[in-house]
Amino acid sequence: MRKTLLATAVACSWISGFASFSAFSQDAQSTAAPPTSAQNQADVQELVRQLQMLKVSYAQEVRRLRVLDAQVQAMQARLTGKAATAPLPAEAINPTETASTPNTANAPNASTTTANGGSVEGSQAASTTQTAQASNSAQTRSVQDVLEQQQNAFFSRKFTLESDLTYNHYDRAELTLNGFLALNSIFLGNIAVDRVTSDSLTYDLIGRYSITPRLSLNLDVPYVGRSTDYQQGGAGGSAASIDEADSTGKGIGDVNFSVNYKIFTESARRPDTVLTLGVTAPSGLAPYGIKWYNVASSQYEEFAVPNRQPTGNGVWQATFGSSFVKTMDPAIVFGNVGYVHSFTRSFNDINTDPQIVTPGSVSLADIYYYGAGLAFAFNDRTSLSLSFSDRINGKDSLRATGGPWTKIIGSQANAATLNVGFTYALDAHTTIVTLLGMGMTPDAPDFTLTFKIPYMF
Repeated sequence: MRKTLLATAVACSWISGFASFSAFSQDAQSTAAPPTSAQNQADVQELVRQLQMLKVSYAQEVRRLRVLDAQVQAMQARLTGKAATAPLPAEAINPTETASTPNTANAPNASTTTANGGSVEGSQAASTTQTAQASNSAQTRSVQDVLEQQQNAFFSRKFTLESDLTYNHYDRAELTLNGFLALNSIFLGNIAVDRVTSDSLTYDLIGRYSITPRLSLNLDVPYVGRSTDYQQGGAGGSAASIDEADSTGKGIGDVNFSVNYKIFTESARRPDTVLTLGVTAPSGLAPYGIKWYNVASSQYEEFAVPNRQPTGNGVWQATFGSSFVKTMDPAIVFGNVGYVHSFTRSFNDINTDPQIVTPGSVSLADIYYYGAGLAFAFNDRTSLSLSFSDRINGKDSLRATGGPWTKIIGSQANAATLNVGFTYALDAHTTIVTLLGMGMTPDAPDFTLTFKIPYMF
């Protein structure tokens, strides 16, 4: 009995000891496990944070690369004169990379992926790039057309062939009094009204060749057609009588050759500046020596008109000018200033009397011109411009051979014009330019309408 009790006590002590050891082992394991799990979680969060930082940095670099790419394409398009190509699509993230990326929806600064696998940052970068490219493309062609029209030079194209058609209309009326005033209130004599209306149509064929991006050559060959109608009231001493006659002329006008050189390219502080040197040859019919014939209905009246109209100035001329263009988005500001010198030339006959031949020389006064304007580019094809131009010259002079110089009364002029222009690009090579000029002084045409179609090779 005693041995049985002793054996039972020993067995119980072994069982209790084993249970205590098992409980101690489990407590030790549960105590050591938490530090290991916390360290792993901290490592995962650090990796996630680094991954998100790399994603943000990658999106920023993509955005910068696309902006730089858009700027490079815009500069290349401006140099070639062509519109920018279509914007590049957004770069998509590799599906394998997306699949291998852990779920970070609940992590801070996590980037949300789109359905096609592209990141939001990539989409925003693509949107920004497309906007910048669209803006540059909208300016490239329409702004380039404005620049080239105002500078009269196509530096971005190797060769340009331009066809211009210009219509001018003049209408002048003068009151002529031939008599005297009696009793300070009654006019005794003839009252005549002289009216002259003139219409001219000029076709210019212009070739422009660009030697370098800064140097170009221009050749302008005009063909001129003119019709002038003369009216004189008071024929035969009767104010109700009117004499009328017309005179026409057509032929090649004065051919012009010029050289354009771009001395400054537009920057943040200075405008695009082009210098122009030109020479005009007297290839047209000169107005000197053209005979005037009396066509009055009464033998007591004098009403003379020329037998034909001139098509040129008759003298050699040299032109020195400069044009300035500055882009101020969305507007384009431009201006020009220049000087035209006419060389003295001798003619076999400078008299208008059909019965008299008088050899002599002609000296035209120098011309000063200037202008300024503003243009707006509506889109990649269309632009609208508003400008003012003025040409001023003094009195011309005539001299019979061996005689003194004589000023021609009424030969001085100040021709100011307000111009409204519209430019539309048909395609990558062809542009249509419409220009309406309204005379602001008596010496300027009443109105001028010009159509230009430059074709760029």
